[in-house]
Amino acid sequence: MNAPTAPACDGFVLTLSCADQPGIVHAVAGALLEARCNIIDSQQYGNPDTGTFFMRVAVETAMTFTLLREHLDAVAAEFELNWQLHRAGAPVRTLILASKAAHCINDLLFLQRSGTLPIEIPAIVSNHRDLEPLAQFYSIPFYYIPVTLETKAQAEAALMELVEALDVELVVLARYMQVLSDELCKSLPGRVINIHHSFLPSFKGAKPYHQAHARGVKIIGATAHYVTAALDEGPIIEQEVIRVDHGHSVEKFVAMGRAVEARTLAQAVQWHAEHRVLLDGTRTVVFD
Repeated sequence: MNAPTAPACDGFVLTLSCADQPGIVHAVAGALLEARCNIIDSQQYGNPDTGTFFMRVAVETAMTFTLLREHLDAVAAEFELNWQLHRAGAPVRTLILASKAAHCINDLLFLQRSGTLPIEIPAIVSNHRDLEPLAQFYSIPFYYIPVTLETKAQAEAALMELVEALDVELVVLARYMQVLSDELCKSLPGRVINIHHSFLPSFKGAKPYHQAHARGVKIIGATAHYVTAALDEGPIIEQEVIRVDHGHSVEKFVAMGRAVEARTLAQAVQWHAEHRVLLDGTRTVVFD
């Protein structure tokens, strides 16, 4: 006699935040048990400064997405949770913006195609045509949206039309050399990631690595952060630094800096796509 076949299970990721208080983990685990969920991974953090509790739980269950949400509704109401339920492994629809530099976007495209990065890229947008051949190589639609001081508002309107038409969940600025308006930033809170050479805080403007080389710095690095109306001050997701020395040429600085930027941005995008990043005011909680 054949053994009964176990029902097929799907994976889900629950993320939540709320005011820290007793019983949250117990209540969430109880609701997941009632939904016949097998908890694969669970992480939590309570911020003692703000009194906010954060949690990420990965589960497997034969229950549907809709029914699982219904099981969690009562707990969400009781503890006033700010929560989201995601299908584990579902690729996040990601629009990539870039200008001329190819190092960051090329890394993202390669990692996505190789199956390492859980994103889907419906389009690439640029204010120049330099990267159009790269988009063609990866068979991704390329949209050229030039930006000038006079056309900035129209360009951003066209960008938002693409975001809505393509059902975009995440926008990545992969060395997109344009400052987004306050209005656009507020329209996509927690949905735009930028890469910035923030370990060079004294070297703003053009050619930061050249300025750093001239000053003889010993550390260079990069920061990936969410974009807000405050320029380059959004919540930080990931940072990396590397050591440099007097023997490195400015060309070496640039090459090393580009490599760090690409790695840092890819890591931030991966953590976001895996629903490991929760916003905590001007900071983030990243569950690894």
